[in-house]
Amino acid sequence: MGVQVIATSSYLPTSVITNDDWAKRVDTSDEWIVKRTGIKTRYWAKEQTTSDLATIAAKRLVEKSQINPESIEFIIVATMTPDAASPSCASLVQGAIGATNAFAFDVSAACSGFVFALSTGLKMLEHGQRKYGIVIGAETMLSSLDWGDRSTAILFGDGAGAVLLQKDEEPFFLAETLQNDGQKSEALVAGKRMTNQTVSTMTMDGRGVYELVSKTVPVNIQDTLQKAGYTADDIDLYLLHQANRRLVEQVAKKLKQPIEKFPMNIDHVGNTSAASIPILFNELVENGTLKIGEHKKILLSGFGGGLAWGSITITL
Repeated sequence: MGVQVIATSSYLPTSVITNDDWAKRVDTSDEWIVKRTGIKTRYWAKEQTTSDLATIAAKRLVEKSQINPESIEFIIVATMTPDAASPSCASLVQGAIGATNAFAFDVSAACSGFVFALSTGLKMLEHGQRKYGIVIGAETMLSSLDWGDRSTAILFGDGAGAVLLQKDEEPFFLAETLQNDGQKSEALVAGKRMTNQTVSTMTMDGRGVYELVSKTVPVNIQDTLQKAGYTADDIDLYLLHQANRRLVEQVAKKLKQPIEKFPMNIDHVGNTSAASIPILFNELVENGTLKIGEHKKILLSGFGGGLAWGSITITL
């Protein structure tokens, strides 16, 4: 028994923040941001919650696929910016789309969250009672930031992406490697409970995270490829977490692969944490770069807070 992706969707809020907008708030410029990150614009969920974004993405997924929501086994939302500790964002999505037979829960693994949630969903659907499962990455990152902190504020954006999983006879997901290093957990912290009943904004050791990721992610990807019986050349596209253009370029270089195999949308979306991979995935399906059913080999790789990182291979 296997599982395959049969549909994708995404949602981006309507408000856009440009680099010039940030330059009015903090000591920066469009040139400075683009040179160091590749980001030009990002979206802001000005009056929307994470569950709002996730619900729209889920509704679009159901409309695209024309499935009955009652046939959904589960809804998993990967997020580090939930509406509340309880109820989960996934529960709110489940209620909103009428998936009355689905169980629902959130996964918190920061920028690796979608890969971790997808891995979880695969096992659950293989052994579940129903035909479909939904995995969503959704974030309202701008709500978790200190807008006066140049080191974090300029990097992030809001949005949601989703995939619909279906049981199948063939194994479409061949291998995965998920890893953590809790000893370096202080490198990225957000939403920490404070003594005065408040939560902290994000703090990040950007250089430390960059250096760790540039060393560990290529090794993680190679391990995953080896498990699947692939070489780096066998993969048609690498869908990496959209953290930083230079970081994606560094991974491509270490894998000795052409940058054309590493599509990016960070220029207009920014870093959307757990939402970045599914948003990119859906963009590629919608613009025709990827077509479901043509059996292209894809590798997804997420990395970030935790610190956590992981990769998974798909035949689409």
